[in-house]
Amino acid sequence: MIIAPMSQASQLRLADWGVIRAQGADAASFLHSQLTQDFALLDREHARLAGFCTAKGRLLATLVGWKQGDDEILLALPAETLAATLKRLSMFVLRAKCKLSDASAEFAVYGLLGTPPTQAWTLAREGDAVQIALPGSGRALRVQPAGAPAPEGAALSPDDWAWAEAEVGVAWVRGATVEAFVPQMINFEVLGGVSFKKGCYPGQEIVARSQYRGTLKRRLQVFETDGTATVGQEIFHSADPEQPAGIVAGSGRRGGRTAIAAEIKLAALEGGSLHLGSAGGALLQPRALPYDIPPQE
Repeated sequence: MIIAPMSQASQLRLADWGVIRAQGADAASFLHSQLTQDFALLDREHARLAGFCTAKGRLLATLVGWKQGDDEILLALPAETLAATLKRLSMFVLRAKCKLSDASAEFAVYGLLGTPPTQAWTLAREGDAVQIALPGSGRALRVQPAGAPAPEGAALSPDDWAWAEAEVGVAWVRGATVEAFVPQMINFEVLGGVSFKKGCYPGQEIVARSQYRGTLKRRLQVFETDGTATVGQEIFHSADPEQPAGIVAGSGRRGGRTAIAAEIKLAALEGGSLHLGSAGGALLQPRALPYDIPPQE
């Protein structure tokens, strides 16, 4: 698939993202054994949203992976989790024919808004550049050689990009939220980040138990507020000022307002009010998620 013209799209260089290269005959099978998504069946027309978990099912990193070549897979992820992810993944390579390296200097990662609507995780190619459709209409991730000209289109502000991420209910693990979430707590399986048909990976038993035993008590929700939020900031319920009810997983500010994607106790949504930082902090106003959460059985 060839990348469609982007004359109407706006673009932002995501300087806070990096790229890991996995290269070798066993690259796909190795990643398949370590990440929450199926890399054994990965083709060249799609990317994979995936997580890297601890043995307790807690997310160490969230990333997007795709085939760059026959024996080469690239993984794009927030740079603040890259070094630790690369180090930990490398511990498990052992005899696999797979070499892992930091390829961030070779690539530029862009966020795009206003691209033609495409099913999430569909991948298009233009030479050595790839464009990956993201959840939310008209959103895409573009990864291209570092020396290539920036994509066409108006410049997009970091605040507008962060707002767009939060309002569509998408959050990435950042330094402040490492090991804070089981994948379902940030709706990762709904967004296509978990395969329940593949073999084992670190934390797989706990992730599967959360899915099939109806034990999940926390979910990602979207809010809007007058306050300013930071990733990792705690959220409190009006009826329980001593214990946090959730945590900010992503936020963006625009026009004096802040959109927040936050992991929240489901019980805290049944009454009272939620506040940023403390029970007396800025009021959070719930917004509807743009996708459906399946009911627990």
